[in-house]
Order: sequence, then structure tokens, then C-alpha cells
Amino acid sequence: MLSEFLIAAALMGGLGVLLAIVLAIADKKLYVWEDPRIDQVEQMLPLANCGACGCPGCRAFAEKAVRGEIQPGKCTVSSPAGIARIAQFLQVDAGSHEKRVARLACAGGSNVAVQQAHYAGLESCRAAALVSGGGKGCSWGCLGLGDCERVCEFHAIEMSAYGLPVVAESKCTACGDCVEVCPKGLFSLHGVSHRLWVACRNLLNGDLAEAECEVACTACGRCAADAPAGLIAIVNNLAVVNYSGNSRASAVPIQRCPTGAIVWVDEKKGPVKGLDAKKITRKSPRPVELAELPVPAARGSHTGDRKVEVNR
Repeated sequence: MLSEFLIAAALMGGLGVLLAIVLAIADKKLYVWEDPRIDQVEQMLPLANCGACGCPGCRAFAEKAVRGEIQPGKCTVSSPAGIARIAQFLQVDAGSHEKRVARLACAGGSNVAVQQAHYAGLESCRAAALVSGGGKGCSWGCLGLGDCERVCEFHAIEMSAYGLPVVAESKCTACGDCVEVCPKGLFSLHGVSHRLWVACRNLLNGDLAEAECEVACTACGRCAADAPAGLIAIVNNLAVVNYSGNSRASAVPIQRCPTGAIVWVDEKKGPVKGLDAKKITRKSPRPVELAELPVPAARGSHTGDRKVEVNR
């Protein structure tokens, strides 16, 4: 019995030594050296993993920064001091990259936009959009049920008293989650210098657009006439700002806008309307607008036409 025990122990010991040798050889052969600076740079980053820099996360950004494939300034979420610290650590130029933020192309809150139906379902813009577009008179308008607010992990979006998302520039990381979740496609990412902004997507013309929303773009063309050549154009009954290679934007084109559809987005005050924009005094939501339409009698009935209140 003792000899058998000794043999088993020897076999197990030998097997353990053999496996240790194999693992040691594998460690030497398969070892991948990683620059220790990557860990240090990663800890200097905000660790938001927002993707605004174009990398899938802060770790990937740190790897590229150490390899010299990306400048520290590309992390627009980090503070100037944080970027300078990384640049000094890596002994590279910090670079200058403009911070990007989410902008909303709608100003039609509940106090100015016509509501043509009451939606009573799942509190979600995506769900409401599946039911005849959501009940808002403007087919392009924000539904105000807060999908964007809920999906924003950085708490950069809050819903206003009139059911409109308000983006805090200081908190926005341009992650793009709000862009993806909005069923109306009202969010887009822009550099913070893009302050001349058309807060509307309504493609109806003139009075038709204004009938649905008091702050809709009526395609009057005054902003385009007052702007430098090529900056603003009227496309499909809507003013469009062309920022491509154009840095001459100012608040001048907003001044004669009659509805205030085109605004200047101030860093602290938010959207600022022009001098000629009509004043909005209504503080409460606009009521659902109904109309009386004739409804044909059922087949076989001789009661004649009935009337029923239906949504406008």
C-alpha cells in the first residue's frame, strides 16, 4: 500500500511540474507587452466611456493617446486642466478640438403647439409615435414623453414645464443616445459654436405651419435675407443653416424672425429669440382642438347622418 501511495504521489508531483513548465513556456511565448502609461492615462480621463471621441471607451482612447494616434484634446468631455495634464505626461501637443453637444430641432412645447388627440398609453415617445404619430398637430414635433431624458446616462437632459427636452451643455458628452432614441429624429450633434439654430422641423408652408405651432418656421425667408450669402437657405419650406466651412454665423439673422423659430443658443441663457418674434404669454397647455364632422349612418339604418366630436 505504501509503495502504491508513493507512486501516485510521484506521478501527481511529476504532472504538476510538467504543467508548470508548460505554463511558463506559454507565458513567455504568448506574453504581450503593454505600455504601463496606458493605465495612468486612463485614470486621468473622465472614465465616462461616452464615445464622443470616436473610441469605444476611455481605455481605447488611452491606448491611442499613448501610441500617438490621437491628441488628448480630442476628449472634449475632459476639463482643460485634465487635457493639459495628459499632454504633459505624454509630452505631446494637447491639440484643440471643439466640444460637441446635442441640439433639439423643436420649440413646440405644450403651450404653443396644437394637440389634436389625447394619448393615453405607455409613457414613451416611441410608443406614442406608433399611434398615428403621437397625437401632436405637428407631425414633426417633439412628443414630450421624455425618452431622451431617461436614456441620457449623464443627466444632461431635463424636461421643461411644457414637455420639451432641455440640454445642459456643461453635462452633454455628445454620446448620441438621444439622437438614436428620438422617434422624430429631432436631435443632432453639433459643435458648441453652432449657436445659430433653427428650432423647427415642420415642412408645411406659411400659415399652415403656424396653425399647428405658434413658433414654427413659416419659410418667410427673412433670416436668409439678413444672413451672409450661403449661410441660410430655405429648403422644403424650412430655414436651414449651412455650417459647412462657414464661421460667419451671428445673431443678426434671428432678429426679424416673426415666430422665433430661428434662435441664438446662448451658453447660459439657452435659446434667445429675435426682437421681432411675437411674445408667448400662454403658460398653460393648449387644449385639444376638436371639430365636428358628419359620420354616415350604419348600413341598413334610416336615422340619417349623426355628428360626433373627433380630434382635429
